Amino acid sequence: MKNAITHLFGIKYPIIQAGMVWNSGWKLASASSNSGILGLIGAGSMYPDVLRLHIQKCMRATDQPFGVNVPLLYPNIEEIMQIIVEEGVKIVFTSAGNPSTWTPWLKKHDITVVHVVSSVKFALKAEASGVDAIVAEGFEAGGHNGREETTTFTLIPMVCNAVSIPVIAAGGIATGKGMLSAMTLGAQGVQIGSRFVASEESSAHQAFKNAVLEAQDGATQLTLKELTPVRLLKNKFYQDVIKLYQTHPTTEDLKNLLGRARAKKGMFEGDLEEGELEIGQIAGLIDEILTVENIVKQIVNEFNNATTEMKNLTL
Repeated sequence: MKNAITHLFGIKYPIIQAGMVWNSGWKLASASSNSGILGLIGAGSMYPDVLRLHIQKCMRATDQPFGVNVPLLYPNIEEIMQIIVEEGVKIVFTSAGNPSTWTPWLKKHDITVVHVVSSVKFALKAEASGVDAIVAEGFEAGGHNGREETTTFTLIPMVCNAVSIPVIAAGGIATGKGMLSAMTLGAQGVQIGSRFVASEESSAHQAFKNAVLEAQDGATQLTLKELTPVRLLKNKFYQDVIKLYQTHPTTEDLKNLLGRARAKKGMFEGDLEEGELEIGQIAGLIDEILTVENIVKQIVNEFNNATTEMKNLTL
């Protein structure tokens, strides 16, 4: 398939592997890029020197395009951006912040910039900042999410109608049929996160991967909106959050409960009780751990088969 997204990134398939914290190191990103999609390194869980090392290892592991996902609220953002330029990264996905702050600077360094949004309002702001494309992420997504709770299938056509730059759909997409559905609604590509958590190359702890496989419908919930909205598996930590909400907590109370390195404890170290376990609603459809190569083949084959089936439908 050739379209605006494959052309923009120089990839075979219009699929982006999301740059997830504690899951998306150089192994996952390079395996994704080698499979014909765009791999992203998740900078949000990396100190600057660690990010530099992952970029260098990724460059040695693939000769295909890859990028870095950067949450704009990162405390060492200036150092992170400088490393990206110094190491010759050509694609940056930004999230969790104002894209106008860094997009012009990145563009001056000939870097393709994509920003993640959860509403039409922020999609328009991202377009005005000069980004090359937008990821429109619906309520179903794991990790940090929008407060509006707009679902992917509602958000995508609204964003596509509002902007003139390419739109990448995200949130609740892990299959070829889901990809076809999103593109039917106007998206020119998809960003997939949760499915790649349950891959052999993901840096997530095996216990977390297994928990994803065991998840059923209703196993996750969007919470902590007063801080940064995040979708969590319902473990002990999640139940502690719910109990705290019953006391009408302040933002400071929520911060104190969350503490530091809660996501690392859960997803990277495998503490399924006290850790923050970020995953999307689509986890209910994930039932096996595969290599990235096989996941991509599965998605592409299902997309092609579903496309053929749809051609035979008439009203």
